[in-house]
Amino acid sequence: MSSGHRDDESSAPTAVVLDHLPHGRSDDERPQYEKEPLAYAVSVEAFRLFELVLAEDADISIGDRIAVERGDDIERAHEIDYEDLSGGAQSELDYAIEDIIDADTERFVDFYNDAQPITTRLHALNLLPGIGKKLRNNVLEARKRRPFQNFEDIEARVNGLHDPKDVLVERILEEIEETDLKYRIFARRDSE
Repeated sequence: MSSGHRDDESSAPTAVVLDHLPHGRSDDERPQYEKEPLAYAVSVEAFRLFELVLAEDADISIGDRIAVERGDDIERAHEIDYEDLSGGAQSELDYAIEDIIDADTERFVDFYNDAQPITTRLHALNLLPGIGKKLRNNVLEARKRRPFQNFEDIEARVNGLHDPKDVLVERILEEIEETDLKYRIFARRDSE
């Protein structure tokens, strides 16, 4: 399942740089002069992970937003799985997800406003960590009265839902890290 917010396939996805390895991977056994500078990034729309082979003079830093396409700074890019990220990229991932949510709050608040049943027995809201039947019903009742304006509004109006942004971060991380989830709301893999 997708939230409808996908990387635009007709153009390069925008991604946040998670780690920059100007001298390549430390586990690369090749001589230093043969190693390629690398970066790891997560796409803004579909939370896809990328390993980027950089040009020698690439000017990028952790936290930068870049287009994942061949150009001045990027020679090659390919999608990878979570376990292929560097340790630094893995530890930076939750901060990058928070920044992505903060930069486009409306998109993520709208998830709480627009989430629908997936099957007759499962609602998309129930896929969020800590949201069971009672909390889901509280969200549905509150949004029926009027749409949520921001995360503070959600927290104030939905009794029992604390830090709705953090709940989304946790779900997105789960979707990125787990390869065999039946339902995905936010993170899409290349094959989907």
